[in-house]
Amino acid sequence: MAGFTGKNILVLGGSRGIGAAIVRRFAEDGGTVAFTYAGSKDAAEALAAETGAEAIRTDNADRGALVATVADRGALDILVVNAGALVLGDPLTLDPDAVDRMIDVNVRAPYHAAVEAARRMNANGRIIVIGSVNGDRMPFAGGAAYALTKSAVQGMVRGLARDFGERGITVNAIQPGPTDSDMNPADGPMAGLMHSFMAIKRHARTGEIAQLAAFIAGPYGAMITGSLQTIDGGFGA
Repeated sequence: MAGFTGKNILVLGGSRGIGAAIVRRFAEDGGTVAFTYAGSKDAAEALAAETGAEAIRTDNADRGALVATVADRGALDILVVNAGALVLGDPLTLDPDAVDRMIDVNVRAPYHAAVEAARRMNANGRIIVIGSVNGDRMPFAGGAAYALTKSAVQGMVRGLARDFGERGITVNAIQPGPTDSDMNPADGPMAGLMHSFMAIKRHARTGEIAQLAAFIAGPYGAMITGSLQTIDGGFGA
């Protein structure tokens, strides 16, 4: 398969979970892929060796470093912003610094990365932000701050889709529900609760999310923009 041969692709937050699956999917299809990581050096190096992708250490909460990383990749064809932070708990006792960092990673970073990529992005490029079904629905206590960040992503992709549409650049969010990863394992303590809300009572596989990303980034995704592509097993139905 060579559907992305010649495409310059950057995945922000690609060393583990959904991000790693997306890196593998684009690399398998011939893309020239780079991905960032923050703390998972061993996982990043292993993925780079496996796929031939380039691993770049970048803290998405550091706007200057993030913008420089995006700019250094030159004219991108595809940008995927997957890096995310999760802070749950009673809002009266949550560490405000942890909440602010989550906002930096989940909201400010996607915005600044998308804008910087668009400065030199090739015509008909693709920008994909990995959001969450919790932007639509937060059915349990303790998730207000996290839901806030994912709802913000929704407005951002809609607005940027209009800003960049004249160049054929699409901007979309993928909104996974529970997905088997280090952040939310299928055998984790909240799995039973999450499955109780779902029509298909299992966690999604990371490869399923990656497949959706590849479709949106491919030639048949040219008219999909400003959209929220929910893949949640009916969590929000």
